[in-house]
Amino acid sequence: MKNLFYLGVLVLVLFEIANVYFIMPLPGSQEMNSIDAAYFLYSWRWLFRGAGAVLILLGLNSVFSAGRKWLPALALLLAGLVVYATNLEMAADTMFYQPKTLLFQKMPQNKVETDRLVIGIEHAGEARAYPVQFLGYHHQVRDSIGGKAVLVSYCTVCRTGRVFEPVVNGRPETFRLVGMDHFNAMFEDATTHSWWRQATGEAAAGPLKGTALPEFPSVQTTLEKWAELHPETLVMQPDPAFQAEYDSLSNYESGQRKSQLTRRDTASWQDKSWVIGIETGGRNKAFDWNDLQRQRIIHDEIGGQPIVLVLSRDDWSFIAFRRNASQQVFTLSGDTLYDGSQAFDFWGKSLQPGVSDLERIRAYQEYWHSWQTFHPGQAGE
Repeated sequence: MKNLFYLGVLVLVLFEIANVYFIMPLPGSQEMNSIDAAYFLYSWRWLFRGAGAVLILLGLNSVFSAGRKWLPALALLLAGLVVYATNLEMAADTMFYQPKTLLFQKMPQNKVETDRLVIGIEHAGEARAYPVQFLGYHHQVRDSIGGKAVLVSYCTVCRTGRVFEPVVNGRPETFRLVGMDHFNAMFEDATTHSWWRQATGEAAAGPLKGTALPEFPSVQTTLEKWAELHPETLVMQPDPAFQAEYDSLSNYESGQRKSQLTRRDTASWQDKSWVIGIETGGRNKAFDWNDLQRQRIIHDEIGGQPIVLVLSRDDWSFIAFRRNASQQVFTLSGDTLYDGSQAFDFWGKSLQPGVSDLERIRAYQEYWHSWQTFHPGQAGE
């Protein structure tokens, strides 16, 4: 019976460690294709915990009736510490919280520095900007714009900003941060308990595996540049309850952090190098951030579709458009695009009557390791 007690402790300890190991950035855990194993352990967690508890109870009287009572007491203490650490100290949703107060201000009252990066969205005549510094801690912010619910998300380890409609099976849904897979944040929906990748909006495990959340168009830009286009924009303000957490990310956007997870490789095409990933026509391609900084404007084709990628004079804001044909070539003066006699502002809006605006396409700044992982087989430029 003594053996049952210690077997129960071992089962409990090993399970709790494994349950966290596969979904947190621990040595080796994020390089493995372990999402199915992680989801299995999580789905059957109460069975494993119950089995461990039953074994402990079966042997409890026997171990404490013998001598050296300190040994089983120490084993129970160890198990308790592991359970506490893995479920409270190391659980993603107890480390990162959504804002307690979601406050917005217009530009005249705004307290966020205008050179900060933001994720900007617009809908039904409204515009909102969410500072990356705040999103980086919260991972997700639930909001609405123009009457439409949105889930604004960011993963600092992948450098991925994405906005989705929080709708699953046609119904509004809520999500909690559950951990990560291949270094990308994962959210669990409250209804089906499926796990969704932040970088793609796709369910990676659970009943809805293979389905995806509708993506909401967004851009990453400086607040100053966003406000040029949307002077009436609302800007998310810091929640005083999390000021210390925001301060810890103050140098994240510029790539000056030293952490192995959130640093920047200044050389090109390294794991932590920055790229611009573009999606159009079901095809994808990554462009080196260093090249974009040197050239300011890049013409290319993706899946036969001519595109142009442009970097603002602020050195941070970027945008991509479709070109009408491969012969259509733009030049850049300041932040104005010229196509022969036609002129467009940085956002693709025609500066001449009767000329159509440029068609914007999805472009994201991301770590190279993340783009490779979630866009396998796609080219880098």
